[in-house]
Formats: sequence, C-alpha cells, structure tokens
Amino acid sequence: MLVPLTRQTFEEIIPLIATGPQYAYYWGKPSDFIRRLLISMVALTTFWLLGKLFGEGWLAIKLILDIIAGLYWLWSPVYWASVRNNSYRRYPYSGFWRGQVLDVYITEELIGEEETVNKRGELVIIENKEKRINLEVGDNEGFRATVQAPLRRIHKGITPGQVAEMLVLSKQPDLYRIDKITDVYLPKNDLWIGEYPYLRRDVFLQVSRELGGSGEDAPSPRRRASSVKRRRR
Repeated sequence: MLVPLTRQTFEEIIPLIATGPQYAYYWGKPSDFIRRLLISMVALTTFWLLGKLFGEGWLAIKLILDIIAGLYWLWSPVYWASVRNNSYRRYPYSGFWRGQVLDVYITEELIGEEETVNKRGELVIIENKEKRINLEVGDNEGFRATVQAPLRRIHKGITPGQVAEMLVLSKQPDLYRIDKITDVYLPKNDLWIGEYPYLRRDVFLQVSRELGGSGEDAPSPRRRASSVKRRRR
C-alpha cells in the first residue's frame, strides 16, 4: 500500500527542529561529547585572544561569540539533526508505505579506523567494526529497499513476512520513482529499524492508525521504480 501524504502532514512527520531521539542520536557517545567540549574550549580561547588583540571595541561581539562557542557542546546536536531533517524535507512529495519484511540478515560493517603504535614502534591501523541488522522490505508490486541499523538483542524477534511501514520520498507527484526512504516501523514488534530516526514517531503512528494500520498488506496501484540501494545477491 502506498498513500500520498499532504505537505502539511509530511512536515509534521519529519520536523524542522530535532526531536528527542534525533538529539540523542547526535549527542552520541562520551567520546563525541568530549570532542564537542574541546571544540568549545578552543573557540573560547580563540575569542579571548581576539579580545586581547582588538580591545574594548570587540567586547560586545565577543560576548555573543563566547555564549555560542561555550554552549556548542549543547546545541550542536540540535543543529546537525535539523540539517539532516532538512535534507529530507527538500523532497516535494511523500507517501505512507506499507509492505512486508522480505529478508533479515546480519553483516559486519567498518565504522572507523584508529592509528596506534605497537610495542615495536610500528604504526598499526585498527579497524572498528560493528554488527548490523539488514532489513530488506518490499511489496507485491516489485518495490525493494534495504534498511540497516546497529544490531541489538531486541531484533531477535524480526522474521520475514512481518508488516513493515515507512515514509517514502520522491520528486515525482505520482511517487512512481522513490528517491529516499526513512526508518522502518514494525507494528508486530513495536520496533523502529534504521540508521537515523527521521520520523516524529507519534505523528507517524497516528497516520498509520488512520490508514488502517491493522498489519495487513494492501496492493499498490502501480509498479514503482526505486533509486534506493538494493541488496546484491
């Protein structure tokens, strides 16, 4: 089932300002907080030196910059989440999609590299890898897409055949070609699967209920092409 959404509903589901889960995503790990804190300290030091250089004429501007820099560790997650939301809000057309889980599989992905020195003084590159769940979803009209997320224990109950719901974005008013997808909701498990929580979940669930979110698939009106990356077999 694919139901076009009004622009108003779309902008409610993908908000301009970061939601709680989106803020938490960009808040990140303790190392991410320390990195933001260091940026704040460097910026404050820089503005202090500029204040010494330019004297009293710099004080008014310096005060504003000090506040912005000093609180960078706090407001930057809101900023980056809002930038990411806006990259999706640029798409003119959207639709509520309901299909099913076609396949579930686990992969190990490289998420970063660290350089260190061993006991012999040699430079060693350590690869940081993470296990991820891959959810392939689709419908009876040929649409296929894969959503990935860090693997968690709560994912054990996901099986092929379960109902899957998400938002799809397109540049075409008939939604024939799907350009972007969001995180996926699995009603049976009450789980959200995705790299980033794009959706304002309470609004999305309300739309799902209004469209008869009973867990049964409905045929789509026509076949749709997709530019979303698919799993290679």
